Amino acid sequence: MSRAGFIALIGEPNAGKSTLLNRMVGAKVSIVTHKVQTTRARIRGVALEGESQLVFVDTPGLFKPRRRLDRAMVSAAWAGAGDADIVVLMVEAHRGLTEGVERILESLQVRAGGTTIALGINKIDRVQRDKLLELTEKLNARFPFSATFMISAEKGYGVDDLRKWLAERLPEGPWLYPEDQIADMPLRMIAAEITREKLTLRLHQELPYQLTVETEGWEERKDGSVKIDQVIYVARSGHKGITLGPKGETIKAVSVAAREDITEFLGQKVHLFLQVKVREGWQDEAERYSEIGLDFSDGAE
Repeated sequence: MSRAGFIALIGEPNAGKSTLLNRMVGAKVSIVTHKVQTTRARIRGVALEGESQLVFVDTPGLFKPRRRLDRAMVSAAWAGAGDADIVVLMVEAHRGLTEGVERILESLQVRAGGTTIALGINKIDRVQRDKLLELTEKLNARFPFSATFMISAEKGYGVDDLRKWLAERLPEGPWLYPEDQIADMPLRMIAAEITREKLTLRLHQELPYQLTVETEGWEERKDGSVKIDQVIYVARSGHKGITLGPKGETIKAVSVAAREDITEFLGQKVHLFLQVKVREGWQDEAERYSEIGLDFSDGAE
């Protein structure tokens, strides 16, 4: 009997949700950087395990929101959890029971209802075994998790066991997506996310959160290649120079790295053209939110 359903990955920023999603799906469908709060929209990745189709929802990290964009991201995270058949709370082993995790556990007590919720203690290679057992006991004392998994999303430890457990607990029914589909985000948005990832890796401090990337043009060419035009919107004129870099070196490096990843993802030659534009109030424009898959109204005070 086939099974299919939605699995939401929730947790603090940088808990490894995107890395786990990409590991489960076997391809890069979610942005992965060393910086926090990089996943903005709920990204669905599709994995198969036996006769089960697992549709993963990689939610933005749950944190204390300060700005409109923050509030929209947190709202998207809880909406993703609310729509799921199973929720996996990701906790970093070396950070343990932080204030942020405490807040998430408190919210789960209210929001959980009858949803199956598992605990994934990630980055287990960073701590000793006795610390892991101590953390497991502490977390399970705070919330009645259906199961606990010790994993390293980056290295793959424990991921197969988690995937099998999830597959067995999804509702019976037909698959939700075609067998060869690995994500339900439009290709234009995935390409924009890949470019934003490269920008986030190259730029530092607050700037990555002050910019957004949109795919404005997508032309399939007769030779089988694709021409992609993207615009990087920054909030201030000073940010444009930083994004371009001395003699345009930063934007060139970003373009090369993004083109390589998009080429690998699409399986076809890519011609990528990037522009940087100043748009001072983009974080307060409804159109920019819809382009990155967020609800503008969710960010209202």
